Amino acid sequence: MRIRSTLLIYWLLIPGLILAQPSSLKQAQLVKVRAGLPHFFEKIKTKEKVRIGYLGGSITEASGGWRDQSLQWLQKQYPQATFTGINAGVGGTGSDLGVFRVEPQVLALKPDLVFVEFAVNDQGKKPEQIYRAMEGIVRKIWRQNPAIDICFVYTLTADLAPYYQRQELPPAALAMEEIAEHYDVPGVCLGLEVARLAQEGKLIFKGKPEEHPQQLVFSADNVHPYPETGQALYTQALGAALRKLASVQKKERAFVMPAPFVADHWEAARMVPLDRLARHGSWQVIKPGTDSVAYLLRNRFSYLLKSTQPGDYLEVRMKGLACGLYDVVGPGCGSYEWQMDQQTPQLIPRFDSYATYYRSHFFVMPTSPEQAHVIRFRISGEKLNKADILSKRNQRMDDSRRFEENAGYAGQLLLVGDLIP
Repeated sequence: MRIRSTLLIYWLLIPGLILAQPSSLKQAQLVKVRAGLPHFFEKIKTKEKVRIGYLGGSITEASGGWRDQSLQWLQKQYPQATFTGINAGVGGTGSDLGVFRVEPQVLALKPDLVFVEFAVNDQGKKPEQIYRAMEGIVRKIWRQNPAIDICFVYTLTADLAPYYQRQELPPAALAMEEIAEHYDVPGVCLGLEVARLAQEGKLIFKGKPEEHPQQLVFSADNVHPYPETGQALYTQALGAALRKLASVQKKERAFVMPAPFVADHWEAARMVPLDRLARHGSWQVIKPGTDSVAYLLRNRFSYLLKSTQPGDYLEVRMKGLACGLYDVVGPGCGSYEWQMDQQTPQLIPRFDSYATYYRSHFFVMPTSPEQAHVIRFRISGEKLNKADILSKRNQRMDDSRRFEENAGYAGQLLLVGDLIP
């Protein structure tokens, strides 16, 4: 007899759902309460409108996933308040872009709580890189308004499940927990129960639900959960954690920004409109109403600058820790030559083995903060072997005409520092 997935979740989930117990930082547990979310729950009591920012990758961006489901859970749990969500999930990106996005895409909409979800997309990055970005996110939020509560949440993939099955945090989540501990921010392991069910044989990470009626099927690809199963498990874990977090009382005391965890944190990260850059060559302003690529990415960019002419460049004068572009990767893209001052240019390809379609992307390069720099983003004349690059994932060019151009599409300047005259 086939068991419905939603019913299966409940009888599999409830027996093993254990709230946090005191532990070391490395140990995975459902919730580390720390200072809690007192401002958030205080506002709920006032019966006001409550806004929640969801900053993350594709797992957060997904329609009908834990983002939407958690809003529904909160509305049912606290019917006296009205909850709205801010969808700041961008697929395929981590905290190193999130720190640039948090201000224009979350803080500009005045949230009361911000969930930060980058543990999957940050996996494999050096801890120092994660420290800089995650600390920058926290400090940017509290610099604008210390009454905005923050909660780090950790999702998983099939490859990360063994860590949780050993009750350990994967490296990326552990680096984030070091920042959370420093700033007294709660951390929630959304995937801990998923890993337990998989270990017990009650859940498989990849498959079609109809082919496994007696088990939960987490996802179609080991990563992106089905709304009815994997995402629902995330939501139930978050709900259990929020019940625990609700017990923390608001403390009436003046806010003092903690000392930095790392000196080179990216609190100064920001997106800068491209009209602040000097253009050299035949750059065109393309907009969603007149260009197909700009239309496809209209939810990311209001306009793009495009050039196909080798040697054309954008130039910025800056001083700070890093500089790059929020831009586009896709079939008709080529490469940039990123040059700082008179140093040897570095080639930045904007085509990869996934580039059978156009998607937003970014790159950020380190700079020396002690001095001012002139940075140039130059269209490279070097031709990429696109067929060879696609073949690494057994992909091919369906129509060679779509891949003929070697263009640069720039959307925003990414700057950790300041522009200079």
